[in-house]
Amino acid sequence: MDNTAASAPDAPPDTAAAPARRAAGARLGPLRGLLPFLLPYRRQMLLALVFLVLAAGATLGLPAAVRQLVDHGLAQPGTVDLGTRMVAVHGYFLDLFGVAVLLGLFTAARFFTVSWIGERVTTDLRNAVYGHVLRQSPQFFESLKTGEILSRLTTDTTVIQGAVGSSISMGLRSLVMCVGAIAMLIASNPLLMLTVVGIIALVVLPALWIGARVRRLSRASQDRIADTSGIAGEVLNAVPVVQSYTHEAAEAARYATANESAFATAVRRITTRAAFTAFLIIGVFGSLLYGLHGGVESVLAGRISAGELSQTSLYIMLVASSVAVLAEVWGDLLRASGATERLMELLALESAIADPPLPRDPPGPADRAVAVAFADVTFHYPSRPAQAVLRRLQLSIGAGQTVALVGPSGAGKTTVFQLLQRFYDIDAGQVLVGGVPVREWRLQELRARIAVVPQEPVIFSGTVRENIGYGRAGASDAQILAAAQAAHVDEFIARLPEGYDTLVGERGLRLSGGQRQRIAIARAILKDAPLLLLDEATSSLDAESERAVQLALDEAMRGRTTIVIAHRLATVQRADRIFVLDHGAIVEQGRHAELMAQGGLYARLAALQFST
Repeated sequence: MDNTAASAPDAPPDTAAAPARRAAGARLGPLRGLLPFLLPYRRQMLLALVFLVLAAGATLGLPAAVRQLVDHGLAQPGTVDLGTRMVAVHGYFLDLFGVAVLLGLFTAARFFTVSWIGERVTTDLRNAVYGHVLRQSPQFFESLKTGEILSRLTTDTTVIQGAVGSSISMGLRSLVMCVGAIAMLIASNPLLMLTVVGIIALVVLPALWIGARVRRLSRASQDRIADTSGIAGEVLNAVPVVQSYTHEAAEAARYATANESAFATAVRRITTRAAFTAFLIIGVFGSLLYGLHGGVESVLAGRISAGELSQTSLYIMLVASSVAVLAEVWGDLLRASGATERLMELLALESAIADPPLPRDPPGPADRAVAVAFADVTFHYPSRPAQAVLRRLQLSIGAGQTVALVGPSGAGKTTVFQLLQRFYDIDAGQVLVGGVPVREWRLQELRARIAVVPQEPVIFSGTVRENIGYGRAGASDAQILAAAQAAHVDEFIARLPEGYDTLVGERGLRLSGGQRQRIAIARAILKDAPLLLLDEATSSLDAESERAVQLALDEAMRGRTTIVIAHRLATVQRADRIFVLDHGAIVEQGRHAELMAQGGLYARLAALQFST
């Protein structure tokens, strides 16, 4: 499968709608990808909409209350005594306070509901993206840096959270108030305000065109931030190497260059967005001032009252402030659209390695040794399609056998392990586990039957107990301790401050290489899988520890099919059979003594090692 990013969702089909409306839909089109995450919370969204409309209604009621205060409180005829006028003024102020109380309550309720939706949707989105990434095949990670994925999980979802949890709500509220205020203005002075609305439309249309550039720059800005995250993630995971080669300054300069590029892109984005905001506010505010000027002339001519002018002024202020907020929200939504597009690209990817449509039943229980076979297998890594790693490989291992794979670096030994776990699909031939092609297994069923001890053990931040327990979900403490004792972990546990509950640090940096390796072996022993893959499992141990762990491995291998990758040939002399790989093919096979007698590649490798 092509591992390129999927395209963003298509824009809506062309209709008779206005070009500006179609353009806006295309720019915000990626936001439709959020609908599956929003729909489960329809009730909360409906509740938020109710509070939003009520808050907007309370706001729109304020100018009408002010009009009543001016016309019937302040501007009453002089024949009305002062006491009566003061009582009327107090009453109108109480009305205004009541409207303010409703506005505050409805606004707070809207804020809480919308913020909850934003947090909930962002959490679901992070979970979905992270879970989807974990199911991708290794070839996915060959083309995308871990730091970039983390950037999408953090920076992009934060942008979306701001849009869903605040910007959309503010935009809808401002839109309702803007439309409501304009409707009230048109009702009070139709001819004048229809002219103003026409002028506003002429301002908004060019603003939509400017918004397209804001979205493109927002996407570019997010990409540059991801570049810096990729560099930082890569280097921070290799700080000892960086320091040992004294490349601190060079790496800091490389990060600074990427960071400056991100800054330059961000400056272009905010410059365009600032111009967009200024253009929209000046244009709309100028149009509304034109309407206000007409209102003042109407008061002077006696066509409207001072209260009506006050009401008109307040509605004009509401329209102007709403347009200013809408300009900000439009920029936020364009930025969120770019962030959503990047996340939807990840979610749209389908792993090149997936369960078959009709998986076969497992061949026997998970505690029974299985046979392994490679039948005429040819394989190229997707990132190196011109270079065959395995060439018509023929390999057969009986159930319960212990075999070794030896050969020079690059011969294809580790690739055999990866294909057995179906991290990649082969180009030709068949890989069989238990007589069933790996393509016909459910991935979890297949991998549950394989335990691996890599040459470079992977240790997670946490405790020793948690790292060993990673081998089997739900394992009891007794089972974890038994596996630890079998791998001779308990020999160094006594020297740790909190025993099995000692925190090992990120990537196990608080442990020695040999201690990390023994924990990895204990994890594999705990899994108790019928197929055991050992990639030079004792390479990081001293001679004394190696002998102890080798005894544990011998016990773990009993009754299991075991494949050992060995660079030190002294560790494989007791294997049932040794396969010698060179350039992706088996060139020799047999026991140690037989291969030594043949005088071929194995004998030459052994002579080099043993003489050394």
